[in-house]
Amino acid sequence: MMKSLRKLTALSFVAVLVAGCASSAEINRQSASQYAQVVRQAQAKHLVDNTSATSVRIKNVFNRMVPYATAENHTGERFNWEITVVKSNELNAWAMPGGKMMFYTGLVERLKLTDDEIAVVMGHEMAHSLREHGKASHNMGVATSILGAVAEIGASAALGADTGGLASGTVDLMTNKPFSRSNESEADEIGLILMAKSGYNPQAAPGLWKKMQAAGGSNVATIFSTHPSDESRQENLQRLLPEAMKYYKPRK
Repeated sequence: MMKSLRKLTALSFVAVLVAGCASSAEINRQSASQYAQVVRQAQAKHLVDNTSATSVRIKNVFNRMVPYATAENHTGERFNWEITVVKSNELNAWAMPGGKMMFYTGLVERLKLTDDEIAVVMGHEMAHSLREHGKASHNMGVATSILGAVAEIGASAALGADTGGLASGTVDLMTNKPFSRSNESEADEIGLILMAKSGYNPQAAPGLWKKMQAAGGSNVATIFSTHPSDESRQENLQRLLPEAMKYYKPRK
């Protein structure tokens, strides 16, 4: 009964959202509200990680990249960038409009990501927010659940880190649900430039997607199904590297 009620509430919310085009400010306000709800649910389930070495590394990368992301914000709206690190074996990360982000410890720990590889993911997600891909999807009438309601994750239970239905029934305005190929390519390109300007080596990008493939490809987690880690993507990243390397100065 409660599940049906949540579904009905979510569908009703979608109906309101898709009734008309929304401005950047409206989209960002809705995202901030939804994000706060998800974070509260994560806190209630004791899933928020503020202290582990993994969390510290993720936040250090985030904090280093935010000024460069802010400089690339041409939306006309100020972003209040936020990131929450979630304790889970899931291979996942996502961003919402207005710079609201969530990063899962499993992505770093299971794939043994370097800081440069964390920055590849961070830059890509930041780029989706900066280019307002979520707003474009919304205004075309596409409303999606937050990574499958942060996936209500049967997969996480199998991986030994059940998130307990985190964000169940919450409808988002954007995450990593199917963007067009051009949007994904744009996010790759902008993300590589962001990480390079921030002092992270863009040459790490192709290797990251190889790690994702080795972990199980598109069947492992939502981030892979929406961001395909196939040979064509690796080739595209290789193509983008010369331009990105023009901005790269190793961090001190």
